[in-house]
Amino acid sequence: MRTPLVPLDTGGEARIYLKLETLQPVNSFKIRGAGNAILQATTEELADGVVTASAGNMAQGVAYAARLRGVPATIVVPEGAPNTKIAAIERFGGRVVALPYDEWWRVLVEGHFDGADGLFVHPVDNVRVMAGNGTIGLEILEDLPDVAAILVPYGGGGLISGIASAVKASRPEVQMYAVEPATGAPAASAFAGGPGEVDYVRSFVDGAGSRSLIPGVWAHAHDLIDGAFAMSLDDVAAAIRLIAERARVIAEGAGGLAAAAALAGKAGTGEIVCVVSGGNIDPLLFARILEGETP
Repeated sequence: MRTPLVPLDTGGEARIYLKLETLQPVNSFKIRGAGNAILQATTEELADGVVTASAGNMAQGVAYAARLRGVPATIVVPEGAPNTKIAAIERFGGRVVALPYDEWWRVLVEGHFDGADGLFVHPVDNVRVMAGNGTIGLEILEDLPDVAAILVPYGGGGLISGIASAVKASRPEVQMYAVEPATGAPAASAFAGGPGEVDYVRSFVDGAGSRSLIPGVWAHAHDLIDGAFAMSLDDVAAAIRLIAERARVIAEGAGGLAAAAALAGKAGTGEIVCVVSGGNIDPLLFARILEGETP
């Protein structure tokens, strides 16, 4: 669905808007890319079903779109993936396979899983997926022509690559910023001239941040973005609380990243859009954040 831009009242000089991908059928933006990739696939491509590797949101998008096409979906997740996301995958008919994080990351990087046949729909390194994500950028330009900056959470890079490709094609002056949790920020490291590989600590921001970059995706994203920021978990939790209090919206960890950076003044002033990428967060975890805790 086309999602709205909602103003976030902060009292500051920047005029911040939230792009609410939480309102998608799977409560995250991932349905755009997954739907585009699977609905465009041929019957022959889908003969053995579909496979993806995802921490949760892409998994739901793939399972949802596969159900629309009437084919099975195998979802490879990292061990410890949020129960809320696992339950949603199974509700949409997906078969869940859990692997240790390093093995799961290898499947993600290689774009292949030996344990299942089917069309592998890479959650980020896939042209059809990135094109689907790009529709967010087109909607933002239509709804807010004077947008000065767009902040986007960065996990594998497919979201910002799609949005920035669409935006920069017609409005190259719009600033595009990637945002990661400080517990795993290889894009911020690489953008600053670092190695692009960092120590990674898992956190409640499970839909963004990583140990290393996906080279092909980063080569594309790097040419499109104007900066990359690493935000502390405290800042992200504070942003999630503010979004809930002021906009009455439930944002997951990755969904709070962009707002955290905007609230910290990272994108300057003017019309700023923060992509709230998803709202799939465990209710008890969300309650802890609302009570002032940083999980």
